[in-house]
Amino acid sequence: MLVIALDTSTPAVTAGLVALDDGGPRTLAERVTINPRAHGELLMPQLLDVMTEAGHVLADADAIVVGAGPGPFTGLRVGMVTAAALGQACGRPVHPVCSLDAIAAQADVTGQLLVATDARRKEAYWAAYSGRTRIDGPHVQRPADVPTEGCTAAAGELAEAFDLPVVEPRYPTPLGLVAAATLDAEPAPLVPLYLRRPDAELPSKRKSVLTRGAK
Repeated sequence: MLVIALDTSTPAVTAGLVALDDGGPRTLAERVTINPRAHGELLMPQLLDVMTEAGHVLADADAIVVGAGPGPFTGLRVGMVTAAALGQACGRPVHPVCSLDAIAAQADVTGQLLVATDARRKEAYWAAYSGRTRIDGPHVQRPADVPTEGCTAAAGELAEAFDLPVVEPRYPTPLGLVAAATLDAEPAPLVPLYLRRPDAELPSKRKSVLTRGAK
């Protein structure tokens, strides 16, 4: 089974092709570029490079896994829309996964793990795990307000913000994304995890320039 893995929920633009066989999951090829301003420009070219390196075409994939966040609106929607378009064009199921779950799936930790990524505005997206099982979150809070009691390590790009041992990975990997997905079940709806309202808001109703009771 071949699975395309995509994630744009963090500054890392990630594309990979993972093979699932009797020997366990194997990354056939991957591209990861740290550039928070170029998700739209980089994701599809990286995926095409991945497929070429692995000796496959897009239609060879049996499924697509995409990080659903939490993440900033502009970057996150690039991966979600790309995955949806690929799924429709190739007739393949698209499985969204929490991007924090993908990080936890690749962290080698005994005990409780805290995963935290940059939410901007001096805040963090975070979740807590026991093994690969999420036991709290995802949430968005200032790092100083994130509870760390019981955690033995931290992973993710904001792991250094906490008084805990830091473990890899910093960003979701193709293997982690596939490990966090339930590929033998019906895909969940493609709903991005923004966790807060976007900065842009609809304009309110304009106030009349006429003054009531004016003579």
